[in-house]
Amino acid sequence: MAEQEEKKFSIWDLPDVPMGQLPPHLELQRTRVFCNKDAPIHTESIQYSGAYASIGVDNSVRLDQFRNNFRVEVVRLNEDDMEFDMIGIDAAIANSFRRILIAELPTMAIEKVLIANNTSIVQDEVLAHRLGLVPISVDPRLFDYMSENDQPNEKNTIVFKLHVKCKKGSPRITVKSDELKWLPNGSELVKESSANSESTSKPETYTYFSSSQETVPEFVKNPIAPKYPDIILAKLGPGHEIELEAHAVKGIGKTHAKWSPVATAWYRMLPEVILLEDVEDDLAEELKSKCPVNVFDIEDIGKGKKRATVARPRSCTLCRECLRGEDWEKRVALRRVKDHFIFTIESTGALPPELLFTEAVKILEDKCERVITELS
Repeated sequence: MAEQEEKKFSIWDLPDVPMGQLPPHLELQRTRVFCNKDAPIHTESIQYSGAYASIGVDNSVRLDQFRNNFRVEVVRLNEDDMEFDMIGIDAAIANSFRRILIAELPTMAIEKVLIANNTSIVQDEVLAHRLGLVPISVDPRLFDYMSENDQPNEKNTIVFKLHVKCKKGSPRITVKSDELKWLPNGSELVKESSANSESTSKPETYTYFSSSQETVPEFVKNPIAPKYPDIILAKLGPGHEIELEAHAVKGIGKTHAKWSPVATAWYRMLPEVILLEDVEDDLAEELKSKCPVNVFDIEDIGKGKKRATVARPRSCTLCRECLRGEDWEKRVALRRVKDHFIFTIESTGALPPELLFTEAVKILEDKCERVITELS
């Protein structure tokens, strides 16, 4: 008996803990956020490679593991919005895509407004601001950025004209974005210095187009225009008139929100709803009625008995109503998967959402290459 007491052994040699793997409770803490009734716990991402070195587990990020585990699954895609799952990445990378989509993807937006006449009740500044927020349906990759020293030309500027008049005695009219007419040959407003000159040469305008933008193959079948024709810009009463030119240039949302190509881009971790025990009969009905988004359903198990099931876990909004009440935390567990993100992109209409995401990937790739170049 004394010999058996003196014999030493390690707890990690027990058969229910495989060597080189985390115990189940630690694996859950590493990969899941536990959403308790009062607050979520284990929200941090454990990135340190030696976090579990004492138990022989390598927690370092490996390229081959990332390559095998990472995938993108498109759930919904239409003209203006897209929902997809990004699986096998850290929250920092998902947030990088979100920030790039909002602030670093270029679009074309109206930057300069030349007002020849505005007798409406809308002030010049307010009208110019409203025009800047009108999404323009054009691929910004076909244009160059315009610096302070550049002249506005066919490669960096898009010109629109707006001229609307409400005649005296007529009812009030609504000026909408479809009144913005594209000028492929550039500005038609003559500069004051040129207008006062007696020179017989061609009057000088506010742009310097060497060729018409209509000659660009992409614009032959798809002329440049506002994405939505029914955006209200102003309302004119009898005798009111608006005449102006609007010049659109290339920019990014970091400079001004009017260049942001998304109405919003956001993500959430995949919900995981677990029933810890069978919830039957009256308790099943109570659980189903608790959830405002119908995550739970009821199935008939025979002999007049009913049992609650998790039918739509993806719909869970983490309101935690199902945990409120006596003993419900012992029956239901709410978790979030740390490396599985439900990503939603809502485009303003300037570019389709799937193109926005691929362009965001390219920008992140360029950033990584610049870092590697600086470090090498």
